[in-house]
Amino acid sequence: MANHKSAQKRIRSNDSKRVRNRYQAKTTRNLLKELRTTKEKSRAIELLPEVSAQLDRLAKKNVIHKNKAANLKSSIQKHVNAMA
Repeated sequence: MANHKSAQKRIRSNDSKRVRNRYQAKTTRNLLKELRTTKEKSRAIELLPEVSAQLDRLAKKNVIHKNKAANLKSSIQKHVNAMA
């Protein structure tokens, strides 16, 4: 257990940040899955900016790596463009 006041605060803040990061990452994964499984191009085009913004936000906060965010954005853009 932590012996200093600042270490105890750091443990509390790390825990709250961990929970928030996990929530945001899971939400993004769900949005990606929804975008990839949708059959309608109009719905996919509607979801695309929302998913891209969420990926950028996660990369900015170092929840995911910036290159991973770029690769995911590229792959979903290709997916949407290839839809009939």
